[in-house]
Amino acid sequence: MAATLTLPDVWAFPSHGTEKRRRILDGAGGVFLASGFDGASMGEIARAAGVSKGTLYTYFVSKEELFRALLREKCASTAERCFVLEPEGDVRAELTAVAGRYIAAMAEPEYIATVRVVIGVADKFPAVGAAYHEAGIETAVALLSDWLAAKSARGELAVEAPELAARQFICSCYAQTVTPMLFGQMEQPAPDEIAKAIRFTVDAFLRAFGPAA
Repeated sequence: MAATLTLPDVWAFPSHGTEKRRRILDGAGGVFLASGFDGASMGEIARAAGVSKGTLYTYFVSKEELFRALLREKCASTAERCFVLEPEGDVRAELTAVAGRYIAAMAEPEYIATVRVVIGVADKFPAVGAAYHEAGIETAVALLSDWLAAKSARGELAVEAPELAARQFICSCYAQTVTPMLFGQMEQPAPDEIAKAIRFTVDAFLRAFGPAA
């Protein structure tokens, strides 16, 4: 079980894109986490990335656009890694593994800090909140709901509304473990607490959506 609770390089960028663009995103990520959205400046980001301010603006016309791109790449790539589900895999084992990967990713200090930045600017810049939601949560929901639908078609589950079921599963994963961290509990949950939350979530899900006898 312990092996499912770690996710190396959770915020690593995907390999596509130019090297300079990735340097900009890497530099921007550090600046936004250190200074917040309002405190970050394009000049500071350019220095962190090792590029001129003019070069930075050829890639991103505004700080908001840069932050949205950062969120899309980080959140989508993380969701895609977390929600790798084997079509032939055992239902309980696959759900347990994916829950472990997802909680590990969300409990990372950088993830918590990023979500707080997003929450802080979403009212002023709704597109930032939308970028985070669509790239992260919606990607995860799409991947999990497709798998649930396929398992239901094979009679291994009985899920009538795969998208809704996927949302419920994902919310259950972080409700007991990550939500307290977002609101001030700085320490990550203990491994035994995570394991207990995962067992509870998977057991409840299978009671609700397991195939009829």
